Parts: sequence; structure tokens; C-alpha cells
Amino acid sequence: MGKVIKVSGPLVVADGMADANMADVVRVGPKQLIGEILNMTGDRASIQVYEETSGLGPGAEVVTTGAPLSVELGPGLIESIYDGIQRPLEEIRSMAGAHIPRGIQAPPLPEDKKWDFTPVAKVGDAVVAGDVLGTVPETASVLHKIMVPHRMDGTVEWVAEAGEYTIRDVIAKVRLADGSLKELTMVQKWPVRVGRPYRRKFPPSAPLQTGQRVIDTMFPVAKGGTAAVPGPFGSGKTVVQHQLAKWADVDIVVYIGCGERGNEMTDVLREFPELTDPRTGETLMKRTVLIANTSDMPVAAREASVYTGITIAEYFRDMGYAVAVIADSTSRWAEALREMSGRLEEMPGEEGYPAYLVSRLAQFYERAGVVQCLGSEERTGSLTAVGAVSPPGGDLSEPVAQGTMRIVKVFWSLDASLAYRRHFPAIHWLNSYSLYLDSLRPWFDEHLGQAFMQNRDHAMHLLQEENELNEIVQLVGKDSLSPNDQLTLEVTRMLREDFLQQNAFMDVDSYTGFDRQERLMSLILGYETLGRQALTRGVTVRDLAHLPAREEIGRAKYEEESTWRSAYDKIEADLQSQIRELERKAGEEQ
Repeated sequence: MGKVIKVSGPLVVADGMADANMADVVRVGPKQLIGEILNMTGDRASIQVYEETSGLGPGAEVVTTGAPLSVELGPGLIESIYDGIQRPLEEIRSMAGAHIPRGIQAPPLPEDKKWDFTPVAKVGDAVVAGDVLGTVPETASVLHKIMVPHRMDGTVEWVAEAGEYTIRDVIAKVRLADGSLKELTMVQKWPVRVGRPYRRKFPPSAPLQTGQRVIDTMFPVAKGGTAAVPGPFGSGKTVVQHQLAKWADVDIVVYIGCGERGNEMTDVLREFPELTDPRTGETLMKRTVLIANTSDMPVAAREASVYTGITIAEYFRDMGYAVAVIADSTSRWAEALREMSGRLEEMPGEEGYPAYLVSRLAQFYERAGVVQCLGSEERTGSLTAVGAVSPPGGDLSEPVAQGTMRIVKVFWSLDASLAYRRHFPAIHWLNSYSLYLDSLRPWFDEHLGQAFMQNRDHAMHLLQEENELNEIVQLVGKDSLSPNDQLTLEVTRMLREDFLQQNAFMDVDSYTGFDRQERLMSLILGYETLGRQALTRGVTVRDLAHLPAREEIGRAKYEEESTWRSAYDKIEADLQSQIRELERKAGEEQ
């Protein structure tokens, strides 16, 4: 037991802590505030307190728990909303009202609820870490696998019969190699700053389908990959991340609201129960875990929130699920690091951030990947990490944005001017990139045909050409361009407005599957191909721009899901017949 000798905001210094260790969780003062030891000098410990420290003074007692900051993993995680250190906010609200009282403790998982347990392992089975002992249908979308914890390899001596049990009931007994008998429950604990082990890591080879055309077609992210969404205030970072959380082709979503506004988390809580998962038909909350450490919560817990979220995600990955971690935003997390580093009187790095900023960012993103899970059974799980970056004033040269760009492989650069023009997602096609294109090309060729990537590359070339032509237009006007260049501007306008832009408030346009994206892109580029041929036969760009089929292509993205294939076939046929008619008239006039 130690005594407080100094209080500096969330940083508390205590003497007499010789029995404690680095990273131990401690309880501070009469209210038992939760904190974590950041460094030790002799028997003096610097402690990061995760709660408001007002009223705390020298002489207050500090007691170590002897364990690092850990999360409880078991049935009850899905549909829960936690703060940065896994305190259940809904449970706390029912206990204490709308505000979180200091020192309050509540079990992270519901301890009284009974779960329908079905055994998988049998008496006499030799089990290793990661083997499945039984299953629990946690929600209609998620089958929770109760796994053997780490360092618990042995032989099953007893396993519970099928029935209803709480998370604290013993569901199996395992005889370890040293002869001891271990009783296992449905819950295991894991330190948040330590990545969960796996057998092997694979290079990502399949895309994460998000339903957002600018992402899936132009700048895809792989399942098990890393991506960043940078942009200035008001450019739509949260909009993009909400769309990813809603529609990403994953089994589990862990959404971390790290230092963001409370109303944004409220939007998630209101929307997700009302939205239907296109894969399962169930509400989206049935596969979602929310970590809410909003901007009005203690800044120290913000630093822990991303680790809490990604540890929960790794746990579901170890079951063989595809998981997405959405962190909004890593800039606010970095600001928490900077504040704590300053209070620790560490040597500041660029713009006051600690020198270890980039290594901490890398530790977070490197926990993503496609892995072969531990256990006797062959299981492959994936964890995709997507982080928002909120650089002050939209300056992408600041340390957090630059450090993130060096680590992640997909960069969706948001543009405030696009957002102000109501072009969403406001991802700028000239400033964004994806380094997964080459590794995903075989998947696209196999499932969508080689024309898909060829069309994608051609569309990007046209958009880059448009940027150069716009500079000429500003100087001498559009009429001075050649007919071919004028057609290029018309086609790129179609690409921007009819393909890249989506309306999240229209169900039919909020989500677009790969097959529909491929067909819509080929319609637009088919118009370009036929148009260029028509130009050589005397047809004018004005006539091509006013074709009825051109207007039909503009409305094609709003076709209902049940009828779009036949509608696209009709548009294609109409386009060909109408251009042939234009060519015939042009030939007669000549």
C-alpha cells in the first residue's frame, strides 16, 4: 500500500509502491479510483488515473491489484456499450443515472443472465489453447465459442451437459500437464496492451466489401488490412466510418468512439438497432460492440479505449470470425498520449507529441491481419483496422497523419470541398490510394472478370485527365477543347455524379454489391467507347450528352435491387440503338 504525494490532473505520484509492478492496475483514494502505473522510480510510481481526480490530495492510500489493465471476454460482449476501460455504461446508468460517479464498479459482463451452453469437447479429449469447449448462441447473428484459455493445455476430465449456465458457472475441468485440475468458466481475462497470439499470419487476399463504390472499386481495403480516413473538420470522416460499420462484409464490428462528440455515439445507438444487416437479415446491433469514450469523459481512459476495443476484436477473431475495428479518431487518442506525456515530463517530440507516437500507432495497426487461429481445429480469422485521423486545419503534414500514412496501406483522403458540395462519400479520387490493388487483383479477376480491374484503371486515368483538362478550361473555356476532350469531361462527370457519389439516406443507393458496381461502371465506360466511335462518324458531343440513354445511366444507381439487372440490360440496348440512330442521321447530313 502506498501514499499519494502529488496530484497533477489525471497523473498521481505515490510513494511506498515497492510491491507493485509496471502496468499494474491500482485503486486510488477513498473512492477507489481506478488507475494504471505508467513508470516506477525506486518505490515511487507515476499513476494514470482513469477518472476525475478532483478532491484527491497527498496522503491518500493507493492499493495495487497486482494485475495489468485487462478486459473480461465471454458471452455478453455483443450489443454492449462500454467506456474506455470496459465499464458497462448501460448498467452504470441503471445503477447511478446519467452521470458516471467516481469509483463506481460494475461487472463488464452480465453475471446473472443464463446462457444456453452446448458442449463440443468430450471427457478424455486432449485440448490446447484455442480449442472450443462449447458454444453459446449469443445473438441471432453470432455463435459464441467458449475456448480453452492460454496456458491451459491438458485433458478434459469433466464437461457440463447442455443447458443454461451463467458466465461464472464451471463448464469444464481440465487436468494440466503438471497434474493440477483447473475449473474453467465461460469467461477469460486478457491484458489489453498485449496482442493475443495466433498460429500463423497470412497476407490478405480478399477485399472487404463495404457497399461504398468509391472504396470497393477505386480504393479497396483487404480483409485483415489497415486503412486510414483523414480529413478536416466537417469533411465526413464519421459519415464514412458509420457506413463502414453498417455495411462492411464482416461478422463482428467493434466501434470505438475515442474522444469524439457524444451526439455521434448517440447516432450509432439510435441507428444500428433500426438497420438491417444485408448478410443476416438481423439488426446491426446483433453483431456490434461499442466502446464510447467521448470528449467529455476523462482523457486518460481515452488512451486505453483503443486497446480495449482491439483486444475484444482479437477475441472474436480467434473464434474464426471476420472482425472490423473502427476507431474514431486516432488523433484524439494521440492528444491523450500527448497530455499524459507532458504530465510525466517526458521529452516532447514533434508538435509536443511523445517520441513514441509512431510506435504506439504501429502497435495498434499491426494487431490487424488474417491469421490461422490457435487450437487443434483449423480456423482462419481476420481483423481489419480502420482509423480516422483529424488533423488540425486539415493539415496532412502533422505527425499523426504522417505516422499513420507510413503504417497503413489504404488512405481515403477526405476533401471538405466535396463535402460542402454534398458529394458523399467525400473521398477525393486524386489524393487517395490503396496498396492492396495488386494482391486483390486475382480475387477480382476470378469473381468479377478481368474487365473489372481494367475498367477501374481506365476510370482512374480519365479522372486524372479531367483534372488536367479543367486547368485548360479555366484559361480558355470548354468550347476550345477538342470533341474527344469534351467527351472525356462528360464521361468523368458521369463517373463522379453517377458512380462515386452515393446517397446514404436512400436504401437502394446506400449499399451497392460488387456485381452491381461492376455493371454500373461498364455502362458508363460503354457510353464512352460508343461515344468515341460516334465522334469519328460525325456525331456531336452535344447530341451524345442529350441522349435519353445518358439520362437513364444517371438514374441507374436508384434502380431497385430486384430489378436492376433487367433495367441495366435495357439501358445498354437503348444506348446502342440510340447511338446508331445518331450515326445514321450524321451520315445522311454529310
